[in-house]
Amino acid sequence: MPNYPSNITRQQFEVIRPELENFHQRTKPRQVDLYDVFCAILYILKSGSQWRALPHDFPKWQTV
Repeated sequence: MPNYPSNITRQQFEVIRPELENFHQRTKPRQVDLYDVFCAILYILKSGSQWRALPHDFPKWQTV
């Protein structure tokens, strides 16, 4: 995944990963990396673009 200005580092993400994983009960294994989903959300928040305009480097907008 390209380095967008809104991305955080993996080390920074590891600090908040436990909180995100405990937020929702897992019923099946994840098919996408939680880091990629979180960075996609940060991209939308920073850019103010629409969900459907999410770059193709991120998971599908329906997944995010």
